[in-house]
Amino acid sequence: MEVRSEGLQVRCEKVASGTPPVIARTRVQVWFIRVCSSILLWTALVQLVTVGELWQPHFFTNITNKITQITPFPIAAQVHAQPPPPPLLQARNYTSNGYLKVSCNGGLNQMRAAICDMVAVARLLNLTLVVPELDKTSFWADPSNFEDIFNVKHFIDSLRDEVRIVRRVPKRFNRKSGYKVLEMPPVSWSDEKYYLEQILPLFVKSKVLHFNKTDTRFANNRISLNLQKLRCRVNFQALKFTPQIETLGNKLVRILQERGPFVALHLRYEMDMLAFSGCTHACTKDEAEELKTLRYAYPWWREKEIVSEERRLQGLCPLTPEETALVLQALGFDNETQIYIAAGEIYGSERRLAALRAAFPHIVRKEMLLDPVELQQFQNHSSQMAALDFMVSIASNTFIPTYDGNMAKVVEGHRRYLGFKKTILLDRKRLVELLDLHQNGTLPWNEFAFAVQAAHEKRMGQPIRRRVIADKPKEEDYFYANPQECLCERTNCDDLLGPNNSSSIQ
Repeated sequence: MEVRSEGLQVRCEKVASGTPPVIARTRVQVWFIRVCSSILLWTALVQLVTVGELWQPHFFTNITNKITQITPFPIAAQVHAQPPPPPLLQARNYTSNGYLKVSCNGGLNQMRAAICDMVAVARLLNLTLVVPELDKTSFWADPSNFEDIFNVKHFIDSLRDEVRIVRRVPKRFNRKSGYKVLEMPPVSWSDEKYYLEQILPLFVKSKVLHFNKTDTRFANNRISLNLQKLRCRVNFQALKFTPQIETLGNKLVRILQERGPFVALHLRYEMDMLAFSGCTHACTKDEAEELKTLRYAYPWWREKEIVSEERRLQGLCPLTPEETALVLQALGFDNETQIYIAAGEIYGSERRLAALRAAFPHIVRKEMLLDPVELQQFQNHSSQMAALDFMVSIASNTFIPTYDGNMAKVVEGHRRYLGFKKTILLDRKRLVELLDLHQNGTLPWNEFAFAVQAAHEKRMGQPIRRRVIADKPKEEDYFYANPQECLCERTNCDDLLGPNNSSSIQ
């Protein structure tokens, strides 16, 4: 830019020097000199625009704004085409007690909840959190890293006023440097006292601590309000999916919404769930044996010998596709209902989906709505595929899970946060009783349908207090399914929940 200006100036000087030494110049000569001067002036102004965008002091910003309004040059317009990013939050100033590394275990939503817990633990103990590692050894064997699923920059920046988050520990704390990191799983369902008294002192000896398991390691209840709200903030705001996932997820939602209202059915009739739970109702003998073999293949699935029918009668099995079809009809959904199946491969494939598809012909999956090329980047990445189903489930008019696993619970809580969107929480124990009575001819259809609807009148995702069971945290309601501390920003919690909705058990 400077070379061109100097050349232009030289040419103008040559023209000027060639002018006859007369007092009165011709109009052409005056016009020519003015053109040269104007070009030099615009060149300098354009350079000023560039400098102003690089430095961004107030003086240059004001000038460049004025130039943009008057200059006809395309370069100036391009400079202001993109809006400036939002200002970063003020970073929290604290002395870090050490680095917390975490390896999340389980599927996408189990890991999601664990990440929220670990941010809260890091905040409680004044630690520096290392971007979490995701499970690559589970049933799904998904090789995805954190940054393949979540927007890591947004995650770090959006929480900087609470917790310092880094992508990796300093080199001096690396194993390659000979530093031995202390590894351990924290005790499940632990409260703040445990972390302050048992975990924090460990950082005095070891500046880096690695939690190699993170599922359900933080209590549901009796946690300070600021930490409960921080868990919600991480879950609902900081954990954004990558632009690639969000773009495709939004496209799926748009396609479905253009066709009308839709139900997201989390049909958890998948091989891993059936093997883990030992549920083989309506399976063939060979399928039951295959599921048992798989259960024994994973040593961390502790229960091995399981009586399927006993578990089913206790309401501990996911509904079969055939049972689900009858329940949906009894709840009042007709054959025009658009149903999106938010799940992986259904065990038994289309053979097991036949009854459900016959009752509800407008069943779709992401593979049916998107071009295979669009899904190609997500193939063999179950957590990324689950992220697409998660987005559709959040946006659906009605969400119905057939099993209360991690995705069902996290989606339920997210929909409560978004205004208590309709979520039908199936009472499987009651449904199994009704289904067996109906299918053996004891209970007519009209009575069956009435009983199903009555059983779920207060299971539609409406406001309700989270259940507390003293000394039995595993039996309490899950925080992420009903984060009640985060649902009362604009109203009084007592008015919202009401005394009749209390489900505390002491």
